[in-house]
Amino acid sequence: MPLNNCIPLKQPITFVLEGFYVPPGYGSLLFFLALLDFVVVLLGNGTVMLIIIIDRSLHRPMFVMVWNLALCDLLGVIAVLPRFMIHFLTGQRRIAYGHAIAQAFCVHTYGAATQTILCAMAYDRYIAVCEPLRYHSIMTTARLIFSLVLAWVTAVMWIGSVLIFHIDIPLCGHFIQHVYCSNRAILNLACGPTTVNNIYGQFYSSIFIVIGFSYIKILQASVTKGKGDSSIRSKAFQTCASHLVVYVLFEISTTIIILSHRFPSMSQNIKKFLSILFIIIPPAVNPIVYGLVSTELRKSIIKLFTLKSRKI
Repeated sequence: MPLNNCIPLKQPITFVLEGFYVPPGYGSLLFFLALLDFVVVLLGNGTVMLIIIIDRSLHRPMFVMVWNLALCDLLGVIAVLPRFMIHFLTGQRRIAYGHAIAQAFCVHTYGAATQTILCAMAYDRYIAVCEPLRYHSIMTTARLIFSLVLAWVTAVMWIGSVLIFHIDIPLCGHFIQHVYCSNRAILNLACGPTTVNNIYGQFYSSIFIVIGFSYIKILQASVTKGKGDSSIRSKAFQTCASHLVVYVLFEISTTIIILSHRFPSMSQNIKKFLSILFIIIPPAVNPIVYGLVSTELRKSIIKLFTLKSRKI
């Protein structure tokens, strides 16, 4: 809730994050777990991005979009996990105002861009399934670039327009009751109501419905076109499988955040951990999903590591 009847703070403002409660002697263990997830995300997404760049056979719309999704995952993780590691290792919870806004921008952009890129993927897969003979004439290089630029620009402008309201909103508190800086956590320190930002927040969640509807239409079209030929239906499900798994995984992670607030008796540390699942789980699992489901990507990864091992 916004703070009322308080004296607005003056710049420079330094926030204090509530963070996790770290029992004595457990800081090093939590630091190691955070570092492990960080390394897994960097290696997994970095490998996928490198393979797509090196292997010319993967220079196709689907894999270019996967590359952008991997980049988006790195953005979210790099914005949050390093500060967690510092917190676990040193207990440092202070964050400057500019850094707080930057972290909030990166985290929200990660969430928004994940959805807009998945929308672009849904469009690409819909054409591949429903218009296979016209796919290359429709999904041209120009249209691919336009789709990805639109996805990123929409996310950045969307989140930027939300956070720009923070510039003039007076804040009356330093203590952020969260483990990272978010739009809502910062606005809870506002001296007055923030109606405009609340409206933007509701709009932010509406895109979930749009993506879900898009994939439902893809599956319906796949089933309809595959009635006379089961191989078409099988190919359609295979080509959309990885995207659906990634989308569902992201949805589950964000839904858990909402559900955790329904249980007030739940441990605060558990609630805080559940609130960051969408940042630490999907980025670590997505490269595995694409590596297992996409035969071409898996073969390219195996080929690269086989050549490396032979040289050694």
